[in-house]
Amino acid sequence: MLALELNFEKPFIESQFPISKISKESYKERKAGAGQTLTGLGKWWGRKPLILVRSTLLGLLMPTSDDPINDRNIFLKILSMDEKGLLHRKNKSIPIKELYKYSSDNDKKKYFTKESKTEKTAFVKGLTKNEKDDLQIKIFKKISYDEKLKYCMRPEELTNLDEDTWKEINNHLKTDAKNYQELFQQLGEKKFGHTPKVGDCFCGGGSIPFEAARMGCDVYASDLNPVAGLLTWSSLNILSKSDKEIKELKKFQKEVFDEVEKQILDLGIETNELGYRAKYYLYCNETKCPECGAMVPLAPSFVVSEKQKTIGILKYNENLNNFDIEIKSNASKEEMNTAKTGTLNKGRLECPHCNMKTPIAVIRNDRVVNGKTDYGLRLWEKDEFIPRSDDVFQERLYCIGWMNDGNVIYYSPDENDLLREQKVIDLLKERFNEWQNLGYIPSMEIEEGYNTTQVIRERGWKYWHQLYNPRQLLVLGLFSEKILQNGGDKLISSILGFNRVADRMSKLAMWHKSRDESETTFSNQALNTLYVYAARSLASINSPWSINLFSNSFNSITQTELTNAKTIDYENDIWITDPPYADAINYHELTELFLSWDKKMLEKAFPSWYTDSKRALAVRGTGKTFNETMIDIYSNLAKNMPEDGMQVIMFTHQDVGVWAELAGILWLSGLHVVSAWNIATETESGGLKSGNYVKGTVILTLKKRKNNETVFEDEILDEVKKEVRKQIKSMKTVDDKDEPNFADPDYILAAYAASLKVLTAYENIEGIDLKYELTKEDKTDSPLQDIINKAIGIAYDCLIPVGFDKFRWKGLSNEEKFYIKGLESEINGANALSTYQELARGYGIKNYKDMLENTRANSARLKTASEYANKGLSTNLIFSNALLRKILLSIYKSKNEEDAKFGKSYLREEYGSEYWSKRNSIVEILDFICSFEHIDSMKHWEHDVEYAKYLRELIKEDSI
Repeated sequence: MLALELNFEKPFIESQFPISKISKESYKERKAGAGQTLTGLGKWWGRKPLILVRSTLLGLLMPTSDDPINDRNIFLKILSMDEKGLLHRKNKSIPIKELYKYSSDNDKKKYFTKESKTEKTAFVKGLTKNEKDDLQIKIFKKISYDEKLKYCMRPEELTNLDEDTWKEINNHLKTDAKNYQELFQQLGEKKFGHTPKVGDCFCGGGSIPFEAARMGCDVYASDLNPVAGLLTWSSLNILSKSDKEIKELKKFQKEVFDEVEKQILDLGIETNELGYRAKYYLYCNETKCPECGAMVPLAPSFVVSEKQKTIGILKYNENLNNFDIEIKSNASKEEMNTAKTGTLNKGRLECPHCNMKTPIAVIRNDRVVNGKTDYGLRLWEKDEFIPRSDDVFQERLYCIGWMNDGNVIYYSPDENDLLREQKVIDLLKERFNEWQNLGYIPSMEIEEGYNTTQVIRERGWKYWHQLYNPRQLLVLGLFSEKILQNGGDKLISSILGFNRVADRMSKLAMWHKSRDESETTFSNQALNTLYVYAARSLASINSPWSINLFSNSFNSITQTELTNAKTIDYENDIWITDPPYADAINYHELTELFLSWDKKMLEKAFPSWYTDSKRALAVRGTGKTFNETMIDIYSNLAKNMPEDGMQVIMFTHQDVGVWAELAGILWLSGLHVVSAWNIATETESGGLKSGNYVKGTVILTLKKRKNNETVFEDEILDEVKKEVRKQIKSMKTVDDKDEPNFADPDYILAAYAASLKVLTAYENIEGIDLKYELTKEDKTDSPLQDIINKAIGIAYDCLIPVGFDKFRWKGLSNEEKFYIKGLESEINGANALSTYQELARGYGIKNYKDMLENTRANSARLKTASEYANKGLSTNLIFSNALLRKILLSIYKSKNEEDAKFGKSYLREEYGSEYWSKRNSIVEILDFICSFEHIDSMKHWEHDVEYAKYLRELIKEDSI
């Protein structure tokens, strides 16, 4: 057998990418939550899964051969996504119930005792461990990929591949590797002549640099944001340490915690007279009812704990014209229901004393002046950390969760508890000015912005420390004092732990009454003010303080910088970036909360770094300025890579206008798109490839443009058409028939990518001024959008449902194609309205909602034959007169009359002599409808399918 020629100029990712399996592995990693490798280091928004980074990097470095099927098999072997690799990763036993379910009848008799459906499944007596293990493997091989993953560790948790697998890999790639690091280094040497150098100028939470370094590449990481720099530096320099070094860091963290705990215990502010230690303090805002003057606690609900049936009961205090809050456990069902209704409803105070309903905006004294809202709250001063007595909103401790013998019990605060609250305020007052000057607590003013303005207008908080109450400030200040006594890795690991605590210890941390715990400040991507919040005691911050550190020992050369991506002067073979393209997350604003605390710590840990968010330089939004910034950045990255270098942009938008802008940006940056793949990184709980699975990350691969030619617009369109068909044909050729990689959205994405591939290949496009297109205000009449839309239309023409003749499919109207493809999506469980919106856009249909029975966001579906009945037949709409619509009506008539002869007669009368020429098309469509019979997601078609079957048989047997 001749050795295969390897082509390093055309990497694997340029021709194929097993997106289905990578999507499933990415989803599994996401589902690990706090168990993800980098999540434990600290908060960042939108980290990409490490398996996605590993797959992308391998796809860039791995060459192609003349055998694309074997290329794919080797790629999957390296990532342990092949059958053998999955078996190697299997670390959980398949439950006996599932073993029984998937066993053949013979194996059920051989391995199990189960006489009836109600009897519990058990193994037959005398089965050896080897026999049980053999059954585990047998069933594991039989179940689907999704099912297999339930019983497997993640690829990154696998220490290494076995020796035989490495032999197969090395034989195909002509390498001599015994581990991942050696393989990636050797592939880099073959491609670039040295260990591959990988860069990321938007490093954020550190996924890309960390995984590249872990795979043996040299790494350059940069970001404008110091918090991103801290997280990335830590992933590269702390997680790479040995087990012994990490053990030392964990020991140090415990010492710091123990010292702070001793101080808190000595101060006596978290322990009561019975010796109980506090776990949570629950606070609420209070305000004066403008009608009756009563001071009313503000809460959307007074349920404290659903598990313990604990509630707060409001009792009017006539002497003080306010409300006492009695905490009651083991409340009755009626009491629980009453407590669910609080004093806040739809942005209004509902006073329980006078029953007056007053909008919160009125209570804040907000006014509209010259069309703009003038927010009425007083702005707090720098030295304030509690409300003034005449402020609109007061803060009140109303419940404490005490720990007793491992249980948490909830009580109203008594007189001694309130004295302890005052003691905390007094202790903080004594230290406040000194601590601010030393940087132990924040002194930074909150700069107004999209997210940060919210806390100013809704509470009057003007400085970052005002997002924390006295108890929280005191505890965090004590930690900060201890941390700043250290340096080096100890200091940096402490900053990470401190930020995790600061995220959980603010007045923006929501109380979760169903789980009896508080959320984080950033439980979403905003700074949301709360009327009820939880303050953790020291006992409940031990876990976030003690960050999970595990050794991922690697010796790659790494560099982390804080710098503007436009001015980077560092060459890398590969740039992989996840830019904030049209991003809804304002990283520069949200991270200022952490920076307000970290300033002194970061100055000590990284003397050469700045410690502000550089808002003015942050890449954000869309529009002319954003586009110009992106062009500057990607032109600079292209300049900082060799002629054979590559780039990957991770991209998350499906909007044609955004793609058109991206095409212009990449073209003006001198880059040429060579491939695009859609990975489902943000999948709904329903599982992968169900629901609106188009939500994903597009992996866009680029090279330097080397073509200096000019092309005309009409020539571009012809090339795009050819490229779309070529791309779809190529994807179908390599697709796995048993476990398909690609679904319709992936083929549509190929059309987007094919457009960019052709558009970015030429130096000039005669008739299109790309600079003008990117800067003009009105984007509606864009030649780039027009080309991309036509490409999408071509892709849809290529997507012929199983069972349909190519020529008959082509003869259907776009409305009929939309309806059939919509039903095909429903078969696969896709019920998101956006699925139909995308289909309608692809087929150029505007009135598609008339075809929908349900238009709710995540449960949209088309009308059945019965739901259509006789409706809409008199309109001039194309679908009303289409063959498919007449077939639906014939099914309805058959069902309505309980006889399929009525349906057949209708079709014969409707089409007359043309009936015979249309008969094959009618049968084909009825075949498709009949295929819904045993599909769970198509139960609503059940009765229509029954008569469609009768009708189909009558028409098949019909004769002149």
